Amino acid sequence: MTSLGAVVHPTAIVGPNVQLGRGSVIEAFVVLGTPPRGKTAEDSPLVIGPGAVVRAHSTIYGGTTIGARLQTGHGAVIREDNVLGDDVSVGTAASLEFGNRIGSGVRIHTGCFLELVTIEDQVFVGPRVVFTDDPHPQCPAYLDCVKGATVRRRARIGANATVLPGVEIGEDALVGAGSVVRRHVKPRSVVAGNPAVEVKEDIRDLACFVGIYPHAYSWLGDLPERGSGSARATRAGAPAPASESASDRAERGGAGRRGEASRTSARRKT
Repeated sequence: MTSLGAVVHPTAIVGPNVQLGRGSVIEAFVVLGTPPRGKTAEDSPLVIGPGAVVRAHSTIYGGTTIGARLQTGHGAVIREDNVLGDDVSVGTAASLEFGNRIGSGVRIHTGCFLELVTIEDQVFVGPRVVFTDDPHPQCPAYLDCVKGATVRRRARIGANATVLPGVEIGEDALVGAGSVVRRHVKPRSVVAGNPAVEVKEDIRDLACFVGIYPHAYSWLGDLPERGSGSARATRAGAPAPASESASDRAERGGAGRRGEASRTSARRKT
């Protein structure tokens, strides 16, 4: 272990492959640096930036890189091949399986499940949100169609939502609690229900119930004018792709990460 002024509880297990940033606090019964199956500590380093607080009974595997000021709840699990930015919080009993790419300022609350998910900066993920990546479980062509969701900057996902494989949730969009999201969500729109459907075209159509603001999210000073579109327009209501070939994945630039992660997942499923 390499540590710069970190405080590590005597019951914590910290592997030799772990680099802890200055001022980090590692609480009781935490396990850091567990190598994934088929790997050794030497070839699966764990890097955690300065100012982290990893709370009791959490586990973070080797092969992951985390930025500054990570906060976990109790019993959080972060597996291998994850990359987290700065100021990320991972709630109590949340599970980040392999292959996630998480931006900075992201809040992942209690009991969430993520695998092969890309999340941009400042996204809010409410309690017990589940992201899936396998459109047809136990299909022999699993490696050709596995695909996680993409959540664009500052989107918000309410508690107990389920996001199906390949879905893209647009920038500043809002997903209502308990929704099952099976189609792409356009930027700044509001969707809810099972299946999730658009209920508001723009988050500014939502009322501020207590009257502090003229409308919900009016405190966001950088929203584009209505009808101006988005630099990354997501087709409203477009179904998420059921499958994607290896060549398509390569064109999108993500084949290496998904391929390696998928092989790991396939081994776990056998």
